Amino acid sequence: MKHPLKIVLRGVTNDQVDPSVDVLKATALPLLKKFGIDGKSLEIKINRRGMPPKGGGEIVFACPVRRVLQPIQFTDPGKIKRIRGTAYSVRVSPQMANRIVESARSILNKFLPDIYIYTDHMKGVSSGKSPGFGLCLVAETINGSVLSAELASNPQGQGAAVLPEELGQNCAKLLLEEVYRGGCVDSTNQSLALLLMTLGQQDVSKVLLGPLSPYTIEFLRHLRSFFQIMFKIETKAPEEEYMGGEKVLMTCVGTGFSNLSKTIR
Repeated sequence: MKHPLKIVLRGVTNDQVDPSVDVLKATALPLLKKFGIDGKSLEIKINRRGMPPKGGGEIVFACPVRRVLQPIQFTDPGKIKRIRGTAYSVRVSPQMANRIVESARSILNKFLPDIYIYTDHMKGVSSGKSPGFGLCLVAETINGSVLSAELASNPQGQGAAVLPEELGQNCAKLLLEEVYRGGCVDSTNQSLALLLMTLGQQDVSKVLLGPLSPYTIEFLRHLRSFFQIMFKIETKAPEEEYMGGEKVLMTCVGTGFSNLSKTIR
């Protein structure tokens, strides 16, 4: 690929199954920058939100082209310095988002003063085809690690109705659980970090992760099948300074993959 990528994606932007566009924007983009994929043209823009079952959302993803990926040494997550988030609501009362924010803050304010949760109420054409609401929370550390958690309401006509207060509190607890798991990359993006390490230059890359998710374990098997790459996996007992779950130090040597159509200037 010679030219920068710009792609328009339509459909469901926020649901209970896959990482939402908000989580990818807050966590995957900073991770890509650590591997050298950066610049003003790297962005995810939300034009319309789409909730299941009918979707109707639209996002624009733009990404610059790089010849090679840089190896990384990302082993010190650092302490949490602030929490940011987005409470969104589509085709429901805008008060829903405010109620989510209040309930999430009621738990998080006990731990940290620097919390800001934005409300994003979309109406009219930009609200997609189905009603719903949800919350995405992101904890940022002093060393640039980003940990995320999210929850969305049940799709229209499926399951019991979810109270916004309940959703906000549960999402805050999920974020605290993610902080307990720790690591430099959250459980949503573990597989992305390992893939980028695999495709990097023929140099050693290291990253400290929390307990590996079932998806990540299966993904490691795929990496071995496709690239014949084996990771060195070392378990690290939690230090006194960083209490929490057991950490895993992942080390590998990249395959040296490069973008052959990208000219060197």
